[in-house]
Amino acid sequence: MVLKDFYKILSEEKISDSKYNITILVNEKHEIFKGHFPGNPIMPGVCMIQIIKELTESITASSLMIQTLSNVKFMALINPEATPELRLELDIATTEEQLVKVKNTTYFNDTVALKLSNTYKKI
Repeated sequence: MVLKDFYKILSEEKISDSKYNITILVNEKHEIFKGHFPGNPIMPGVCMIQIIKELTESITASSLMIQTLSNVKFMALINPEATPELRLELDIATTEEQLVKVKNTTYFNDTVALKLSNTYKKI
């Protein structure tokens, strides 16, 4: 975990060979929120991308490096004080070239916060 104590996994459910639902709890007291933004904390987009990478590394038991990001859509602001629990749906596929392709949708409650497709290279 790049950001120590930033989040913890509450549950991880394998839906099919490639699909996972993971629920995390964001630490709303984490130091990063003091600067992003004081009095009105918002989840930095780069932190969400890092969480997705870390979860994918855990699932695939691989070290990964982002190769491409596409279709990144931040749909709603995540305020960790109001909605610290997030649900991430991951669809993970490994290609013959040892690339890992991920489609993600992240929710708080029933609200879609992020949609993202990316490709990682195994390192």
